[in-house]
Amino acid sequence: MNEDKTNLTQAEIELAQAEIELAQANPWDELRAHTSARIALGRVGCSLPTREVLKFGLAHAQARDAVHRPLDFGELKQQLKAEGFRTLQVHSNAEDRQTYLLRPDYGRHLHDDCRARLLHELAAPELAIVVADGLSSIAVQRHALPLLLAFRERFASDWANTPVVLAEQGRVAIGDGIGEALRARLVIVLIGERPGLSSPDSLGLYLTYRPRVGCMDSQRNCISNVRPEGLPYAPAAHKLDYLARAALRLQLSGVALKDDSNLQDVAQLPD
Repeated sequence: MNEDKTNLTQAEIELAQAEIELAQANPWDELRAHTSARIALGRVGCSLPTREVLKFGLAHAQARDAVHRPLDFGELKQQLKAEGFRTLQVHSNAEDRQTYLLRPDYGRHLHDDCRARLLHELAAPELAIVVADGLSSIAVQRHALPLLLAFRERFASDWANTPVVLAEQGRVAIGDGIGEALRARLVIVLIGERPGLSSPDSLGLYLTYRPRVGCMDSQRNCISNVRPEGLPYAPAAHKLDYLARAALRLQLSGVALKDDSNLQDVAQLPD
């Protein structure tokens, strides 16, 4: 019986070795060291190697989890308060995740009750920051706080009174109604981006000067793929700081505001 197990194990080893020999190397293999994109996967005959098929299935499952997994707003709120941020919480017109996914327009609008409550809050001294779950709660849970801490170190403002608004079932445009209700000059929205097969946790940053309901996407600036494997926190905070200062100085945002930040200085910033 033990001999059968040994023979079976040996057969499995030989099968694995045969597959390795059948898998043809890709001339782009060296490029894989520089990207997490799905390139140079190799092939076995006219198919992908088994290991790549399994990796694809795992990546697809992680992307689905990122979309459907609820963000723990309670934990995030505690973390923000512990770092001294003034936190508020609101929700969109999407009452649950299924509605949020089926009706994107509901996620763009602040609920009337929440709007009424924000109108009675202390006005934002300059900025209003919105943290929305978006399409990847994992991205927000992992990267929102480190990014905000890096940004706070660079951008001088009345941070004790600057509101950080947690928006449940929110999309980018929900920041317009929030910023308008808080009388902010500039709103910055941190939101989980639509997950890809190699990046289920990308955080997006959107800036809008003089936010108000009805703003067009052309009136926003975007910084995408904020995460250690994409755009790390330090250069992302550097870009955000530059764009925020420029927007307030020039009194505009969107296509009229260009990112002319000095990227040579970014390499010297701390991680």
